[in-house]
Amino acid sequence: MKQIVECVPNFSEGRNLQTIEMIAASIKKIDGVKLLSVEPDKDYNRSVVTFVGDPEAVKEAAFEATKTAAELIDMRVHGGEHPRLGATDVVPFIPVSGVTMADCVRIANDFGKRVGRELEIPVYLYEEAARVPQRKSLPNIRKGEYEGLPDKLKDPAWKPDYGPATFNAKSGATVAGARVFLIAYNVNLNTNRKDLAHEIALRIRESGRTVKTEKGESLKVPGSLKAIKAMGVLLERFDIAQVSINLNNYSITPPHVAFEEVKKEGRKLGIDVKGSEVVGLIPKEALVMAGKFYSGSDASGMNDDQLIRKAIESLGLSQLEPFDPKKKVIEYMI
Repeated sequence: MKQIVECVPNFSEGRNLQTIEMIAASIKKIDGVKLLSVEPDKDYNRSVVTFVGDPEAVKEAAFEATKTAAELIDMRVHGGEHPRLGATDVVPFIPVSGVTMADCVRIANDFGKRVGRELEIPVYLYEEAARVPQRKSLPNIRKGEYEGLPDKLKDPAWKPDYGPATFNAKSGATVAGARVFLIAYNVNLNTNRKDLAHEIALRIRESGRTVKTEKGESLKVPGSLKAIKAMGVLLERFDIAQVSINLNNYSITPPHVAFEEVKKEGRKLGIDVKGSEVVGLIPKEALVMAGKFYSGSDASGMNDDQLIRKAIESLGLSQLEPFDPKKKVIEYMI
């Protein structure tokens, strides 16, 4: 079986197309790697890049992209809707075929060690590569964001896994790790109120929210869905709020379940859902599952292409930008 690893680095630049193109070029120049997608977002001021290849080539491409980002992106002047820690914010390695999660943990460690040593950027390991429980969760590591890094790096509990425990003002810090396939999925609301979008996020995300009891004690109230993270954001160019969701395991909570849950909670707040979008790529299975759900009893007579078209229509995936399965479904891209 051919060895294939996927890498989905997120860079803190979504507006300067020349910078984004140079980062993409640094990936494409590596033999054994195929660049699948580059998706900049002006409001998030962030780009999500997806590429695949053999393990060593993917590791090299990830380093070259991080090096290019360190040269071109200055975090001292960065601002955007999405939480971020550094110029190359997060670099996950995902097993696709012929490789194990342990292989991807090794790649994440090799990558982090090199970034720390050669680029002098603090690197934290997360998800399956995390060495301590508090670093398994990306939001935990990002807490305080770039602006909080100087204080975080002074705390012995937050000594980087690789690189210097000193503040790199230009590049910030990078988070690297290994994980299962994650779907970045945003649900669009018919309001521009970010606070209402975030209220919905609090109601559905697995971590829920923390409330105070009458005795002043903190109580964790979990959300309604498992294996997801969510927050409310404002998409200024469309003047709409979104519930921005990470589906950490789509076999537990697939896109259509998240979509319907946002609709349900939105109705309670007098908000309608207008559509949704996938950032990066999505497995074919996730769309087929949605197509079967929305087709009901008719699904048995439909092929995969028909089910995918039904999913695109029912989830409103083309509301903001045209959704082309040939460019968005990972199996069609590899």
